[in-house]
Amino acid sequence: MRIATCCRRWCGADWRVGFGLVAAALLSAPSALPADNATIPGEVATPYPTIIHLAVEWKIQGDDNLNGVVTVRFRRAGDAQWRSGLPLRRVPAGQSQGTRPIFKWDNKHSGSLFDLQPDTEYEIELTLNDPDGGSAQRVVRARTRPVPRAPAGAPVRQASPENIRDAIRAGGVLMLADGNYGELAVETDGKPDMPLVLRSRGKAVFDRISLRGRRHVHLDGLTVNGRIDLLEAENCVVRRCRVTTTGHESGIAATRPPGAKNCYIADNVVTGPTPWTNEAMGASGKNMGEGIQITGPGNVICFNRVSNYRDCISTMEDTGAGQQVCIDIYNNDISVGADDAIEADFCMSNCRIVRNRITNSFVGLSSQPGLGGPTYFIRNVMYNLTYVPFKLHRFSQGDVCLHNTVVKCGDGMACFAGQPFDFAFFRNNLCIGGPAGGVRWGGYGSGGGGAVQMVAPGPHCDFDYDALGTYQTPFAGRFGQQRFNGLEELRRGPHERHAIQVDMSVFDNVAFPDKPLTLYAPPDLRPRPGSAVVDKAVLLPNINDDFEGAGPDIGAYEAGRPLPHYGPRPEGID
Repeated sequence: MRIATCCRRWCGADWRVGFGLVAAALLSAPSALPADNATIPGEVATPYPTIIHLAVEWKIQGDDNLNGVVTVRFRRAGDAQWRSGLPLRRVPAGQSQGTRPIFKWDNKHSGSLFDLQPDTEYEIELTLNDPDGGSAQRVVRARTRPVPRAPAGAPVRQASPENIRDAIRAGGVLMLADGNYGELAVETDGKPDMPLVLRSRGKAVFDRISLRGRRHVHLDGLTVNGRIDLLEAENCVVRRCRVTTTGHESGIAATRPPGAKNCYIADNVVTGPTPWTNEAMGASGKNMGEGIQITGPGNVICFNRVSNYRDCISTMEDTGAGQQVCIDIYNNDISVGADDAIEADFCMSNCRIVRNRITNSFVGLSSQPGLGGPTYFIRNVMYNLTYVPFKLHRFSQGDVCLHNTVVKCGDGMACFAGQPFDFAFFRNNLCIGGPAGGVRWGGYGSGGGGAVQMVAPGPHCDFDYDALGTYQTPFAGRFGQQRFNGLEELRRGPHERHAIQVDMSVFDNVAFPDKPLTLYAPPDLRPRPGSAVVDKAVLLPNINDDFEGAGPDIGAYEAGRPLPHYGPRPEGID
């Protein structure tokens, strides 16, 4: 099958609008200068590889009518068989609005390869086609990072509160005796092939740890009753630690430029002081602290359990935002984010928020704003939200939302921003809304219980093939200027021409969260076999092409498959 034919199948009938192929009629008012519709290909880069993802950036000039497309094939180096990836997103040059400072981004095609093998080299074939001229092909190689660990057989030395500083200066792998170590500022670096490792079975207790400016230092299994500071750290690790904060400080943090770089934050339990109350909710609520708060490129935040913070996992905003590219946030278990569960604000390119489970939170996923993108939100599960699942505010651009599942009071698929968000792409999401009882949470409404409330999607947004529904409320809603009552009216609009209507029967005995102040346990939101969403998703290469049955299922899960692992993994797995 030819590549272009495959793209039509994967992305649906509107594939040209979907992945960077936007008709010229959708563009804003014409420039006084003649349009330069042909593409001039530039350099290809694969910045900041992470452990399971690779980014590709192909800078260009021209293509003012945005009808160029880059298809992707990839394979492990040495393999004969190619796999198809998502086409790169078309990202026109632009700049943010109303931010401090103003952020700018280049004219490019950009995208990611997902769920790769660690420490593996891949060959990536890019084919650029522009009907106005400038077609080209490039082949590049990139290698994923290994999971960071001390080498097998590394010598282990003992350390205690009395000799900890001398032991650190000597380097190596330090097994920490039980005890209270107070505050610690590490002033010694490890090496790429022999990191400095501070390891405990959980009873080495610290008040605070600073890894500022450190390289190749690992914290493993420590208990910290305060912040772990990663500012200017590179290739550092925080793994299997128990971090608890009681005030406004962040648990694990690098909160101003340049932030941290290529750090690995995994399998931790991070707990804050914020309760699940109405008064705690929202930007002005009585909430405290940030669980994991990071700026800087290449950082991986995975398999953590984070709860009871204003924002549980967040990047930085405005002047606090460093180079926020190629950041991975995946398989985290999040509860009680009184403002945002995951605040992926000011993400600049190829940030990937994938397979997170979010329960009892005000906002599910925030992109306020995305800075050109793509910012990927894929297979996240959100249950009992009191405001919105998608906060695409402050003129966000470049958000890609695929296979997310949402069950919440108020409007199901919702973004209440009055400012337009643009170049958003939604496919295969499952969103169900329902009654909110007229209550305002933290001073904010959750909507009237409709299926959709997307107030201001921009002209280059594309929504389709989603499963939308309500519980005990009418199937109604809004996409910008289009208001609809019933599925047929929805399908006549510019979006969701292939949407399906669903209700809570798509799940197996799951209760609707109609008492939002309840601390619900995470339910099993896998689709019931034979339900309306099974086999109904549109195919997306490298996202859902490993489906079972006649086709992939809409929502975060495939029916009948085991649930993903969320939160800390068993000892010995990394």
